[in-house]
Amino acid sequence: MAKKKKPKHVGSTIALNKKAGHDFHIEQRYEAGLALEGWEVKSLRSGRVQLKESYVRILRGEAFLLGAHVSALSAASTHVNPDPTRTRKLLLKRSELNRLIGLTERAGYTLVPTAMYWKRGRAKLEIGLAKGKKLHDKRSTEKDRDWQREKERLFKQR
Repeated sequence: MAKKKKPKHVGSTIALNKKAGHDFHIEQRYEAGLALEGWEVKSLRSGRVQLKESYVRILRGEAFLLGAHVSALSAASTHVNPDPTRTRKLLLKRSELNRLIGLTERAGYTLVPTAMYWKRGRAKLEIGLAKGKKLHDKRSTEKDRDWQREKERLFKQR
């Protein structure tokens, strides 16, 4: 029997953005590094990050994470003035950036952060190339999920 393939970030997950899956059809996922300061890394290690209201913008040919809230630790250095919602630069390959620029500007896609996790000791951000869902799409997704749950209950009873 073959093993099921686990997602890359299971077990080392820092934060998930479950709202992104509810509000968007995510078509492709990209992995990006983050340019962080020392106090931010300490906060990420303690899990003090929120991606719920964050989004990715491409400005001047570079990708940036906006709106992500990284709370500073109380034991942070006194000479550092932490800004919890500062704009953080994303580290992507030029070919990936060029592709994302084309898709977001011409094809009407948007970039949403879906997960943040550790990979070989470095913080990585999973970005989803997404299109927005309409209200009826959200309802049908919810209906399908409920039906799957009900189906599992019926199979367990038998």
